[in-house]
Amino acid sequence: MTVSPALMRRIAEAAAAQTLPRFRQPVLIDNKLESGFDPVTEADREAERAIRGLISEAFPDHGILGEEFGLEGEASDHRWIIDPIDGTRAFISGLPLWGTLVGLTVSGRAVAGMMSQPFTGELFYTVGDGAHYEGPGGPRRLKTRDTTELSDATLCTTTPALFDPLHRAAYDRVENSVCLARYGTDCYAYAMLAAGQIDLVIETGLQTYDIAALVPIIEQAGGVITSWAGGRPESGGDIIAAATPELHKKAMALLR
Repeated sequence: MTVSPALMRRIAEAAAAQTLPRFRQPVLIDNKLESGFDPVTEADREAERAIRGLISEAFPDHGILGEEFGLEGEASDHRWIIDPIDGTRAFISGLPLWGTLVGLTVSGRAVAGMMSQPFTGELFYTVGDGAHYEGPGGPRRLKTRDTTELSDATLCTTTPALFDPLHRAAYDRVENSVCLARYGTDCYAYAMLAAGQIDLVIETGLQTYDIAALVPIIEQAGGVITSWAGGRPESGGDIIAAATPELHKKAMALLR
């Protein structure tokens, strides 16, 4: 089984053909929840259909799990995990902080992944040979920063409002120790961590399709990503990603 950069580019292009024409345009928004707000749009659904088609053509024996259309091929050890638009709230607000996430897990461990932001023309990906960027400024390898002190770190989270009171107290201990905190970044924060622009991402309540594609990108760029309990992050839940092992250890001590 070989996943090529060319396939990642094709997936990104197929998804962009569905998402970009609908971005900053009037869109019909459905709410998945009876209580609360979990938006989904035609762009989400059509992008996932396009991605599924390409994966099924390239790897017909692989399983596929997508946010919009669920699981097929459950018996396969190879499973593609799709979030066609991670950051739908940003998408419907016209903010270019959303992205298309596609990752491959083998026996539950993420081995390849991509995050595409088509409005900015950026692709962050790995197929297991390092983490790579293609976009403005030209292609380059991704490398996390060497930050080891919380007092020097930039931290991102989607919004502290997502944390329940116990998790919020733990998160606040970290935020109060860092140099800078930024909100509203969704999947783009993880890409910026891999690119050496920020140092920490801390989130709660993630689903597997929110994180599986990003795990190998961060690890191949030299970062550390785990659950708050220190376990593998592919299943989602409470997640922390850090630029260095030293920074991860110090942030984990405050979370606990």
